[in-house]
Amino acid sequence: MTQQCSNLYFQRIDPSRNMARYYMLSIQPTLFGEVSLIRAWGRIGTRGQEMSHHFASETDALVLLRKIVRRKSAKGYVFKGTC
Repeated sequence: MTQQCSNLYFQRIDPSRNMARYYMLSIQPTLFGEVSLIRAWGRIGTRGQEMSHHFASETDALVLLRKIVRRKSAKGYVFKGTC
């Protein structure tokens, strides 16, 4: 696995709009030698939704992870730490 942090947690909170959202990204190996990028999101305090993407290499997964991080940061999500 990578030396980089592969479990990231973001939040977007706006009390004036009654908004309290989270977004989690995690890179994990699969049982078949692939790598998966797990995305989970929803309202803070709920289970939310989850989606997984499968890749042949970790480098491909990191490319998508960085793209998602840039997109979420542009929308106002704030990095809160690792999971």
